Amino acid sequence: MSVRVGEAANAPTFAVAAKHLMGNEQLRRNVRNATEVIRNKRASVVGEMPDWQQLRDTAHAIKDHTLRHLGDYLIQFEENCTRAGGKVHWARDADEANAITIDIIRSHDAREVIKVKTMTTDEIGMNRALEGAGITPYETDLADLIVQLGHDKPSHIVVPALHRNKMEIRELFMRTMGLAELGMRPEDIAEAARVYLREKFLRVPVAISGANFAVAETGSVCVVESEGNGRMCVSLPRVLISLIGIEKLIPKFEDLEVFLQLLPRSATGERMNPYNSIWTGVTPGDGPQEFHVILLDNGRTKVLADSIARETLDCIRCGACLNACPVYRQTGGHAYGSIYAGPIGAILTPQLQSMEHSQTLPYASSLCGACYEVCPVKINIPEILIHLRNKIVDNGDAPVGEGIGMSLAAWAMSDAANLSTARAMGRIAQLPFKNNGAIHHLPGIMGGWTSTRDMPSIPAESFRQWWAKRKRERPA
Repeated sequence: MSVRVGEAANAPTFAVAAKHLMGNEQLRRNVRNATEVIRNKRASVVGEMPDWQQLRDTAHAIKDHTLRHLGDYLIQFEENCTRAGGKVHWARDADEANAITIDIIRSHDAREVIKVKTMTTDEIGMNRALEGAGITPYETDLADLIVQLGHDKPSHIVVPALHRNKMEIRELFMRTMGLAELGMRPEDIAEAARVYLREKFLRVPVAISGANFAVAETGSVCVVESEGNGRMCVSLPRVLISLIGIEKLIPKFEDLEVFLQLLPRSATGERMNPYNSIWTGVTPGDGPQEFHVILLDNGRTKVLADSIARETLDCIRCGACLNACPVYRQTGGHAYGSIYAGPIGAILTPQLQSMEHSQTLPYASSLCGACYEVCPVKINIPEILIHLRNKIVDNGDAPVGEGIGMSLAAWAMSDAANLSTARAMGRIAQLPFKNNGAIHHLPGIMGGWTSTRDMPSIPAESFRQWWAKRKRERPA
C-alpha cells in the first residue's frame, strides 16, 4: 500500500516550520488580510439564514448516515454511474489511482491534460506522476495555476494562493507567460490567465476533475466553482476522468439542496457558487463521450473504522475552519507540511497516514473551538484533536516535554502536600523572571510560551493559606 498525503511524510514538524514562517511578515500579512475578508463575507451571508443551525444539523446527520452505510452507497453509485454510461475504477492508494489515470490517458495517445481544481490529485501527487509518464498537466483554477507556475505549494483549501499578493502574482505571470506588459488591476491579471488557458480548453482532449459531491441515487458527480474553468473542463474535452475520495458520497440528489447552501457561504462568503456543474454518465453528442470515475481510498477506510474520529470524513472542504483558526492565521498553510492545512488538516493528515507521520499537527491548536463553531457540517475538531493526542501518547510518541510536564503535574495533583511543595518551589523559581507581577521570559523550551505571551506569576498566598488565616482571625 502506498498511502500518501502529498509530501507530508517528509515534512518538518509543525513547530519547526511555523517558527520559520513566523519570520515572513509579508506572508503573514497576506494570510491575515485574506482570511479577514473571507470571514467578514461569511458572517454577513450566514447571518441572513434563519435556519443556518438546522442546515448544519441536517448536513451532519446526512454525512453521519452515509458513513455508517458507505459500502452500500458506493455500490449503488457504481451501478447507477455505469448504467448512465460511465466507468468506475477502484483505487486503494495513490499508486493505483495514478496508474489508472495514466493508462486511460495513454489509451487515447494524449500527452496533455487540463485539470479542474481537485485537492485529491494533490493528495496523491498526481501531477508528478503524470509528468514522470511524459504527460503535461495544466491547472485551470486561477489559484492553482498561480501555485503551479510559481513551483509553489498550496496554503489554503479553497484559495491555494492566498499567501500571494497582487504584485507577486503580476510579476509571476509576466515572467512565466512571457508578457511584456501587464496591468496591476485584478481584472488585468484574470484576463492574462484567461488568454493563457483558453487555447488549452479548446485543444486538450482529456480533462481531470475532482468532485465536491457524488450522488449514489443517480450516479451523478457535482463540482462547484466560481470561475467557469470547471464548466470548461467537464464539458469540452472528449474524455473526462473524475478522481473522487470515497467520503464525497451523499445518498440522494435532493441532499444537494442542503450542501449547496452551506458550502458557498462557508467557503467564499457567496450565497451560491456561480458555477454548479452536475453531470451523469455520458450523453451522445453532448459533453465528454468517455467518462471515468476513480473512487479513492488512500487511508480513508481506516479513518472510517474509528468511531470517534470518523466524522473527520464529513468535511466538505470549505476552509471555514482555517479562516477562523488563530494558529493558521498566524502561520499560513505551509507550516502544516500537507496540502490539508489548518484545523481540518491537523486531524485529517495524520489519520490518512495511520498516525505514522505528521504527529505534531494535533498539537497545532489552542483548542479554542472556533473551528467547530464555523464548521458547516459540525465536525467536532477539538474533540478529535484530543482523541488523536491520546493516540500519540498511547503509542509512546508524545513530545518529551509533554511527558515530563504531565508526570510532574500528576505528582503535584496527587497529594495536597505535594501541591504545596510544588507551589513553594514555583515561587522561588519564578523570582529571577518576575516583573510587575508577571513572567515575561522563561528559559529553554519553556521560552516558547513566554515569547508570545506573559505568564501570570504564582500568588504569594494560596487559597488554602488565605482561608486558614481567615479562620484564625475570625472572632470566637
